[in-house]
Amino acid sequence: MRIITGMYRGRTLKTVPDLSVRPATGRVRQTIFDMLVNRIDFDGLSVLDAFAGSGSLGFEALSRGARRTTFVEAESRAAEFIIENAQALGCTDDVEIVQMDAMAYFTATPGRYGLIFADPPYAFSGTASIPGSVFSASLLQPGGYLVIEHSPAVLFAEGPGYVRGPSKKFGRTIVTFFHNREDGR
Repeated sequence: MRIITGMYRGRTLKTVPDLSVRPATGRVRQTIFDMLVNRIDFDGLSVLDAFAGSGSLGFEALSRGARRTTFVEAESRAAEFIIENAQALGCTDDVEIVQMDAMAYFTATPGRYGLIFADPPYAFSGTASIPGSVFSASLLQPGGYLVIEHSPAVLFAEGPGYVRGPSKKFGRTIVTFFHNREDGR
């Protein structure tokens, strides 16, 4: 898997060789970032890549100018690949790698982010509760976005602190954006 654009363009990322991690495909990543580039400024952005897997979304954000990315991944082998990828890209000072359950991280962290990616396994039963967890913990800065990659079986309810949309479908994958209700978008 290669980084699409930016300072690390064309660089290859390593990932777990079995199917325990489902990295975002190049087409999905390209569309996500094409949609984001018209909505946020990556320069100096603080990013959270939850359920990080290979870290492809967080590294893509760094490549485009994000200041710092926090990768949260519970699987130790996947976390080791994120460390190797950061070393290979020479960006270890710009990343934090946290090996823990992403849902627990949402409630435990005092941080705030301009962009949050969540790409949980399709079998994860808590996907629909991610927006509520993120917004109730006030993890997203004003003007920021939460982007969730999920299966078509997951349906999100509107919440008191956030707005859902837009969504984009790619076969068996859907990407849904969320933002703070106060942002007025």
